[in-house]
Amino acid sequence: MFTHGKLTVRKLERKDAALLAKWLSDPRVLEFYEGRDNPFDINKVNEKFFAPEDDEMRCIIEFGGIEIGYIQFYQLDDETKKVYGYTKEFVYGIDQFIGEKAYWNKGIGTLLVSSMVEFLIENKKAERVVLDPQARNTRAIKCYEKCGFTKVKILPQRELHEGIYQDCWLMEYRK
Repeated sequence: MFTHGKLTVRKLERKDAALLAKWLSDPRVLEFYEGRDNPFDINKVNEKFFAPEDDEMRCIIEFGGIEIGYIQFYQLDDETKKVYGYTKEFVYGIDQFIGEKAYWNKGIGTLLVSSMVEFLIENKKAERVVLDPQARNTRAIKCYEKCGFTKVKILPQRELHEGIYQDCWLMEYRK
């Protein structure tokens, strides 16, 4: 997909299933992505990441040649655009996590998100890029704000996470 310095984002491949299972069975990763009550094994990874017939582009994040995380991007469908308050705009959404904890708090998330925004604007002609982190995920929200995202509105009880509906922030980056 693209490279920016030591950062590479490439398409997800079948050989990556074990990595996803490793990351998505770690409680610290699951705290904000999927939920600690929802760990993944290889079968669940194959169902969720390799079986769907949708328009999401699923990718692996590499840093210095080492696989460290996951990112996906997709053009928002009409239903989601309506919920978010968009009409005719060309809007992409992104979701990501760094699964290798040794790479947390090193600025890689900021590099990743800003590089993905640049990729989507230049290559996919996105007018806006959006995220919807849980409101309690302050670390992620600070990262997104560093990348130029702004909080648009709270999405009450947007995501069922660990048995509780969590409020999320709709955050956007405008071209």
